[in-house]
Amino acid sequence: MTSQNPDLAELGWTSFFASQTTADCVERAIPARVMAVHRGLINIAGDGFEETIASHLDDACTDKDYPTVGDWLLIERHARRPLRLLGRRSLFFRRAPGSGRRLQLIAANVDTLFIVSSCNADFNIARLERYLVLAREAGVTPVVVLTKADIADAPEDYAAKARGLQSGLLVETVNALDPGDIGSLSAWCGKGQTVAFVGSSGVGKSTLINTLTGAQDIATKGIREDDSRGRHTTTGRQMHRLAEGGWLLDTPGMRELQLTDAASGIESVFEDIVALAAQCRFADCSHDGEPGCAIREALDTGTLDAERYRRWHKLAAEEAFNSATLSERRARDKAFGKMVKSVMKDKQRDKRR
Repeated sequence: MTSQNPDLAELGWTSFFASQTTADCVERAIPARVMAVHRGLINIAGDGFEETIASHLDDACTDKDYPTVGDWLLIERHARRPLRLLGRRSLFFRRAPGSGRRLQLIAANVDTLFIVSSCNADFNIARLERYLVLAREAGVTPVVVLTKADIADAPEDYAAKARGLQSGLLVETVNALDPGDIGSLSAWCGKGQTVAFVGSSGVGKSTLINTLTGAQDIATKGIREDDSRGRHTTTGRQMHRLAEGGWLLDTPGMRELQLTDAASGIESVFEDIVALAAQCRFADCSHDGEPGCAIREALDTGTLDAERYRRWHKLAAEEAFNSATLSERRARDKAFGKMVKSVMKDKQRDKRR
């Protein structure tokens, strides 16, 4: 964070948030934006102040009720205790790593998502599609930023592949080390605007942030020569001030982004496949040999790319599994267990014959 104290408008305060306050509330509370999150503590900034306070709100809070980077809070004017989390314009979250059901909040109230990849072996279409689903589900404008264009033989080939993922998708190729070369990104970095960064380790996110902010406070590490990948350098989510007046929200590299509650995002990114599925003869078509399957016909004629279909099928199945309620998953697991026991009994019976 900067040592200056920007006013609320510079922090991203708009009528959307102001409409959630009342006159009596303003008398005893003041708005503050969450600039960084630590274990049990949050860095906040408001009109004329910056400080660190406890993040605790209420024992009855659900996962989505906890403050995350980019959130707006109402805090007590004197005690500086969080009172209420204001409604969000956008929210990024994922299923937390592991087998539990908890959600991991990534960022809130973001205007633009910079999806950072690189023009080398780390370029991965499937990963870009995951991040696009994340952006579309949150209702945030995605911009694919391809770094290391200065050392790539044909950076436009990578850009063309990225643009092919969705009609009208914004794609920029840059040299993250050159301040003059990243001027094309300034349109999304103006006063009060918040840009979030996502991308796997080693694609140059930290270098790009350092160039955009004109600082060197984000650690960077070189890529490994054997696979063009880098070591993870960002360890926490926080906001950084931009020269244009906006804010950058950095996120740790996420190699395994498990989608959940993202059905509409998948439909948006794979709208061509969704449109084909609607033409199938049967509404519950599994696209696995049923008569009148429009998707199978498109695959057979080559009008639908088989790899794209497989990526869609994988993401859709993953999202459905992660979004299922605990009772639904238990019921499914129980049914599967019964089926396994039945098959084993049949095998034992056949052996005795």
